[in-house]
Amino acid sequence: MKVLRCHTYYQVRGGEDESFDAEVALLESRGVEVLCFTLRNDAIDGMSRLSVARRTIWNHDAFRQLRDLIRRERPNVVHCTNSFPLISPSACYAARAEGVPMVQSLHNFRLLCANAFLFRNGQVCEDCLHTALPWPAVAHGCYRDSRSGSAAVATLQTVHRVAGTWRRAVDLFVTPSEFARRKLIESGLSADRVVAKPNFLVTDPGPGDGRGGYAAFVGRLSREKGLSTLVDAWAKVRSDLRLKIVGNGPDRELVSAAAARDARIEIVGRRTNAETLAIIGDASCLVMPSVCYETFGRVIMEAFAVGTPAIASRLGPMSELVDEGRTGALFEVGNAADLATAVDRLVSEPEGLARMRAAARQEFQDNYTADRNYALMTAVYDRAVELAGKPLPEGMSARRVGVRSQSS
Repeated sequence: MKVLRCHTYYQVRGGEDESFDAEVALLESRGVEVLCFTLRNDAIDGMSRLSVARRTIWNHDAFRQLRDLIRRERPNVVHCTNSFPLISPSACYAARAEGVPMVQSLHNFRLLCANAFLFRNGQVCEDCLHTALPWPAVAHGCYRDSRSGSAAVATLQTVHRVAGTWRRAVDLFVTPSEFARRKLIESGLSADRVVAKPNFLVTDPGPGDGRGGYAAFVGRLSREKGLSTLVDAWAKVRSDLRLKIVGNGPDRELVSAAAARDARIEIVGRRTNAETLAIIGDASCLVMPSVCYETFGRVIMEAFAVGTPAIASRLGPMSELVDEGRTGALFEVGNAADLATAVDRLVSEPEGLARMRAAARQEFQDNYTADRNYALMTAVYDRAVELAGKPLPEGMSARRVGVRSQSS
């Protein structure tokens, strides 16, 4: 099998970049021939707003380069992770023009929401979910607090909805959770063309010992991650359990002020993946107090990989990932008192905590390993090929084609 993977890297590396690289590495490790067409959003800095807006809707250069590449290499499947903004949906039409099955991963809600989070003014927002024209996004400046930027994203959504891009030029959509799948179907995508495939870790880090005497928060320090709930809850936590906050972001001052008031709170900033996993592995629990939907909750999977139970908001896919009482606990979203109670209850029962650690580790081994994900990814490609009516060849090839970076 030969697969063409497409991706636009973010200016600040995030979960989608991690997922793209992990899936490419996994496919290659199993002998699949992988071609990569990638752009980097750093290129935006040298472009005018008008140029970025045009490319967001349709990138002629990306279409031409991708179609030439597909025609030359004849992949069996084209799989795009993030096309926003530089590759654009033109990738879908390049595949369609050459008669190759097209798979589109959706790691956020960009098709439905200008800011991709279904989140506004500190709470979940679905104002554009069922509108033919996403005018609320423009009115509220939902994309980077900019009405002009929001208008560009709204135009992208409207143009390709009217053109039938998602219906005619994509054979299969892949999203990381059943919750996200349901939201996408609710927005109008066909149920038989949206599948859920979770994220995974390429390398199993092994279980930690959980003896660090602290809870861990890992993520961007921003409003949608529930930082206000987190710091308010810690003022109510009765035990002497410490809190380590891993990450950086625009709300760092909020947590810095909390750390100044409470000696139990420590901000450790950004860390490498290995360092982060080590911190989570030594933690008594992971805390994920997000007040937005998320699409998966990668850090919960990472916690399970090192055998650390998670305490998460009862919201979106977090409710799917955490089996309450077995692999962690859930609390009412935004309720600091409920979170504090969950933390105190978990750390006050050492035997129960030990059982949760074992269950969390087993959850990872059952659902989020590379072997398990390769089987799921193969099923995704088989389904896309079936929908497109293109038979797959037998056998695999291990040749690597280096098309890692293309100019925009």
